[in-house]
Formats: sequence, structure tokens, C-alpha cells
Amino acid sequence: MIYDLGHKNNKSSGFRLHASDSMVIGHRSSIFLSILFFLISWCSFSQVSSSIDSTKIKIGAQITYKIQVEADTTDLVVFPEGQTFAPLEIIESYKVDTTKNSAKYNLIKKYGLTQFDSGRYTIPRQKIIIGNKTFYTDSLKVEVNNVVVDTTKQGLYDIKPYIEVEKSASDWWKTALIVLGILLLAAFLLYWFIWRKKPLTEEEEIALLPPYERAKMALKKLDESDYLQQAELKGYYSELTFIIRKYLDEKVYDRALESTTDELVARLNLLKDGNQIELSKEDIRNIETILKRADLVKFAKSAPDVELAKIDRNTIDLEIDHVKEALPEPTEEEKLLDKQYKEEQERKKKRRKIIATVVISVFLILTIFTGFVVKYGFDYVKDTIVGNDSKELLEGEWVNSAYGVPPIYISTPEVLERVESKAFDTIAQAKTTMFGYGKLLGDVSMAVSTTKFNVPDTTKIDLNISIEGSLRMLEQNGVKNLITKRDQFITPNAAEGLKVHGTADFPRPLSEEYVKGNYVMLAFTTQNILQQVMLVWKADDEYADQIMERVLNSVELKKVE
Repeated sequence: MIYDLGHKNNKSSGFRLHASDSMVIGHRSSIFLSILFFLISWCSFSQVSSSIDSTKIKIGAQITYKIQVEADTTDLVVFPEGQTFAPLEIIESYKVDTTKNSAKYNLIKKYGLTQFDSGRYTIPRQKIIIGNKTFYTDSLKVEVNNVVVDTTKQGLYDIKPYIEVEKSASDWWKTALIVLGILLLAAFLLYWFIWRKKPLTEEEEIALLPPYERAKMALKKLDESDYLQQAELKGYYSELTFIIRKYLDEKVYDRALESTTDELVARLNLLKDGNQIELSKEDIRNIETILKRADLVKFAKSAPDVELAKIDRNTIDLEIDHVKEALPEPTEEEKLLDKQYKEEQERKKKRRKIIATVVISVFLILTIFTGFVVKYGFDYVKDTIVGNDSKELLEGEWVNSAYGVPPIYISTPEVLERVESKAFDTIAQAKTTMFGYGKLLGDVSMAVSTTKFNVPDTTKIDLNISIEGSLRMLEQNGVKNLITKRDQFITPNAAEGLKVHGTADFPRPLSEEYVKGNYVMLAFTTQNILQQVMLVWKADDEYADQIMERVLNSVELKKVE
């Protein structure tokens, strides 16, 4: 970092490190400018006043602190922010009440203040910025009184000792167990219903048998039926002819099931004449006779004798054997084609299982993802699965440490490493210790520095000039469109400093692109020591916002003895 402690040719403000006369002139110039600005603000059209609703309160009671401003309609008015009312604590900052009076605005800003210790306190002057001018309110006295307790009616008890409370464990493992249970259940169901080798049903076992054995088994089932006992010849002959037609359809003629009797007999004769099947004329005639008798039973309501039906059954049984014997032996090529067909069927079956498994798995993952999105939000789930550097920093183990002498106490997600600053020491004739994390133009950057100048302890360091030097350093590194806001900053241990914050466009390394970012600069001074904290992070990063807010809330300084 580069801090501007004044220029040799600037006689209006600041100081030089080697010329005591210039320091006196600079001091007198500062007094003159302060008087001039005071007169200008006194003569301006803007008016600032402050008041409180009560000068005496009980411990913990609220005081309403009111700031009233009269300003032109074109002026930008900035009211105090943060804990600027110390030693009183701010309870609530109310919205600004605005009324218009001709070409002016009357603005009223209220704050709720309190104090939990009895005593007499002074509310410090508050800084209000109107346009490009700065105004200060009057300081106000407040008396905080104890609450009187009638010990004759109110019992007194010893202060209870501290009780150690165990830190509640995170319940992430419950979520992990639920997800694991769902995945195991899904895996079991996929195995049980898709990949498990299921026992075959009787119909499936029959379907896997060769056509000849299936035909024989079908004849046995026909014998076990009660068609003949109930004289249901139509049903009996339908089953009988279906058996022979099915067998012929699979082994001889692939349209035997839908062909008429005459068409089927004609096809058998044609195959016999073409020497494609060695079936005798008598066998063809027997098949034709039974098929035609079945047609008469089914369509002409013929009623042959039951014994004749039994004879026809035995004839069909015999003809199935004759057809099997008449069929030529399959060639090696036919056997290979049959094997390839079976393998292809197995591959299709396996492919269907894989597709079903993938579809169910994707559906399950999407369901779990949707559930987590509904509960935690899309960005959180995405960053948890894909990974986010800022989120890992925020949820990691933080480090509380002190940097520099006198030390700056700060809590950071990573330990800040020492940074060499010899060039700055040579230019400013000062001794600087600097610690940092991340690159200046990275997504998250933190730096802490303590500088001791080679000047008398009574020399006052201008924090505005030091901040201007830091802003110029950002510009020299290619940062553009700096938007700056200035506020008072008070640490938890009541150390006062200057806070400069805003947005800017930060260049990406090795690229011509710019990324919107936020920055905060804190500056503190005591005697001839300057202490600074610089935070830079990428905009629109909620995790980085939380990191920097936590870092800022942790900043504390130890006063020099």
C-alpha cells in the first residue's frame, strides 16, 4: 500500500516529514481552512440541530435522539451510521421523515439509544454531510440512574455461577444418513425388480421349451381338461387344432395360424413337392381330415362322437412326431443364426434393464436435489455440490490473531502472511509491517498494515490523506469507476477511525475484462502510528459479503501505553 502523507508544494494541508516550518504552516493553514469552512457552513442555507427527548433515564431505558436538517432539494444528506453514539448504544435507527417546504426539505432522523451502566454520559457530536459540506451537532449530556430496589420487599440472591454449555453438534450427519438410506433403498429396489434373476413362472418355463416339447406338453394339458367329460367338443377341437397349427407355424409354415384349412394343406403339399419337407401324403391327409372336422364342429355345429375326438387327439400326437422326423436337420449356418438371435435378445433385455436403471436413478437424484433446493436454496446446494471458494472460507475454521505493533486484532478465515514493504519504507521514511491474504485483484483479498513514521509523537496524521494514497494505489493497479463513501468507524473496544467503502471495477489478471467488486478501507491513528485494514471482494457473492462483515465486526485495536 502507498500512503500519501502530504506533498512538498502543498501549503494548504498535511505535513512534511523533514521541515518543521512547513508543518507549522500546514497546521496554520488547516486552522484557517477550518475557520473558513465553519463560516461558510454558518452562512449557508442548510441548518442542523439535534435534541433528545429526555436528559435523565433509568438503566436500560430508551432515549430518542433526533437530528433535524433543513437543506436544498438538490443536496445529498448523509446521516451518521453505525455505533457513533458511544458510550451510549444504538438500539434502532428509524427511517428519515421528510417534509417539503418551498424549495427546501426538512429532514428528521431519529435514533433509539440506551445505556446499561449508571452515570453521567456525553453523547458525542455527530457528523452530517450535506452536499459537499460537513456539519456537526452539539454534544448532549445524559444522566443514567440506577433502578431503586426496595430490599425489604425484594429478596437478594447471590450471582449464579457460570454454567458450561456444550456446543450443539451439527445435524449434518442426520441429513447424510437420510440420503444414504434413500440411496440404499433405491439400490435394493432396482436390484429386486430389475437385476435380480427372478424364478420363472410355469408359462415362462413352457415358453422357453422347444416347439416339439411345447406341443407335447400342450396335448397332456388337453388330456387333463374336462372338455370331453362335459361334451364341450367345440372347445376341445379348438385347442387340438391350435396345437398342431402352432407347431406347424413355428417349424414348417410361419402363417399356419392365420391360414384356412385349404390354404394350409395346399402349402404342405407344395413343400412336399419341393422336397423341403419329407412328409407323406397320408400324413397330410390325416391333418387335413382333422382340421376339416374341427371346422365343422366350430362353424357347422357338428357333433362327432367323443371316442372319435380321442382318436383325433392321438392322430395329432402321431403327426407331430412325423412332422418332426420330416424336418431336415438345421445347418451350421442356421444354428449360428439361432445362437446370434438368442444373444441379441439377451443384449436387448440387458439394455432395457440399464435404461430403466438410469431413468430411475436420474429421477431419484433430481428428487433429492429438488428437496434440498426447497429446503436450503438453489445457490447453496449448487455451491455445496460443485464447490465455492468463498463458501469454503466462510464455513472453515477461522483464526483469531494479532498483527503488527501495536497490534490489530482481527478474525480471518485464513492466517494472514507477512508481506515485504521495503519500497514503502524507503519512500515514506517509516517502518511498516504488513500482512495479507489473497491477491489484490482476486475474489477475496485482506490486508492489515501498521506504519510507524519517523516524526515526533505529537505529529497528527491525516487519515483522509492516507486513504487517498490507498485509493490511488488501487487506480495504479487498473481499478476503475471507484465509488467512495466515508463514515466514522468505531471498534467494539471504542477505538475510533475512518471507514472508506464503496464499489469499483477490478481488472481480471491476464485479461481485458473487468469485474464489479466491493472494498472497505479502515484507518486508525495514534501518536505517530498509522494502522490500516483493507478488504476487497467480488460483488454479488453472498458468501464473501458474510466473510467481510464478520471480519469487520472482529477488528479491535490495543491502545498504546
